[in-house]
Amino acid sequence: MKKINDYQDKKVLVMGFGISGINAAHLLVKLGAHVTANDQAIPKDHKVVDELKADGITVITGDNPLSLADEGFNVVVKNPGIPYDNPLVAKFVKQGTPIITEAELGWQIFDGHLISITGSNGKTTTTTLTQLMIAENAKHQVKYAGNIGVSFSKVAEQLGPDDTLVTELSSFQLLGAPTIHPHIAIITNIFSNHLDYHKTRENYINAKLNITRNQTKNDFLVINWDRDEWQKISRRSQATIVPFSRLNKSHEGSYVEDGIIYWRGEKVMKAEDIRLIGPQNVENALAAIAAAKLSGVSNEAIVKVLTTFSGVRHRLQYVTEYQDRLFYNDSKSTDIEATEVALQGFKRPVVLLAGGLDRGYTFERLVPYFKQHVKAIVVFGECKDKMKDAAQQAEIPTIIESKDAITAVPEAWKLSEPGDVILLSPANASWDQFPSFEVRGDKFIEAVEKLTGRKEK
Repeated sequence: MKKINDYQDKKVLVMGFGISGINAAHLLVKLGAHVTANDQAIPKDHKVVDELKADGITVITGDNPLSLADEGFNVVVKNPGIPYDNPLVAKFVKQGTPIITEAELGWQIFDGHLISITGSNGKTTTTTLTQLMIAENAKHQVKYAGNIGVSFSKVAEQLGPDDTLVTELSSFQLLGAPTIHPHIAIITNIFSNHLDYHKTRENYINAKLNITRNQTKNDFLVINWDRDEWQKISRRSQATIVPFSRLNKSHEGSYVEDGIIYWRGEKVMKAEDIRLIGPQNVENALAAIAAAKLSGVSNEAIVKVLTTFSGVRHRLQYVTEYQDRLFYNDSKSTDIEATEVALQGFKRPVVLLAGGLDRGYTFERLVPYFKQHVKAIVVFGECKDKMKDAAQQAEIPTIIESKDAITAVPEAWKLSEPGDVILLSPANASWDQFPSFEVRGDKFIEAVEKLTGRKEK
């Protein structure tokens, strides 16, 4: 951990009691700040408040009182999910109070080698693969943190100048990380996500580009080269560009040619030997390979990871096989693009479970993928009628409605035959029925276990 004096005797407000917020509050006390912690909700676990108070932190729960903006805070550390049009946040913005996220705080105290990863899809898998590959050859600690569910600042506290930290960063986190400077940055892809938060696609892209904003020619931006738009976006970085691509051969980075993965012209492995299924996981592997090779990792270490790693929970996660049916949990597919790539990963017929929060869009884009891969579909949630419309356009012969992702499991089983895949890939957020995609995926797995009598592998 780097010793800094930036917060000595400063008044700091921490908004949000998530994992990152609580860790940030305790860290700021160590850095000499006078800390107030505020959450609009009242924590169910009273120990959270008790531990904050025991560290000398002022705690305010149950509201975001606007009066906090009049108390002379020098800095606000905001939970990334709190929007900037929140009345209290908006008041701080208007009066010019600096607002950062915990990712910025983590960067400020980190003293080692930083690799940061962002993108609309594939962030968590790429982060995990990169960490595993580098750890295979490392003599020092290699950890991951960030949007992957582990506090950036907490891990940064524990690492020294010779250690490596691989961070997954969302657009929300990056928007509040103005000085972050990874030596290697990765952009897996950029679609049109979170426009309810960012308002425009350009705002969303600009937030993502904060990952490379402070890079120089001595740093590296690893970026997906499969679309012209993403190639153009790379021109907005001062870093050395390292492309990765399934579709476009480039000797400057990692690519696939005739089913073989190459790094700058050097053969690494066959693409079909990657244990993770689907074209999106080939892309994730290519991105991780680029970061690993730039970090001096051997081909042997890369091959070991890619031939053994079976996936991140809720991200096209293999659950079990029962009576020659394969069950997969892809609850993290909360948008259309993610379900598109998930379906492309299967050669077997798919019984699809899909639906969820109605965000106002329709699903015509899925029609060609439905036609090619889906033999039957079980729809649920607020958008089930819109999903059903797309399935009817695709002329899927069997379309069933169900209550949710739990009740859909036995319905899908009835529609399946030996040789089929039963896939939860909702193409929608979970919030109409579940508090998170993780809970939705966990409940799906429980339903599969109840049906099959088998625990997930």
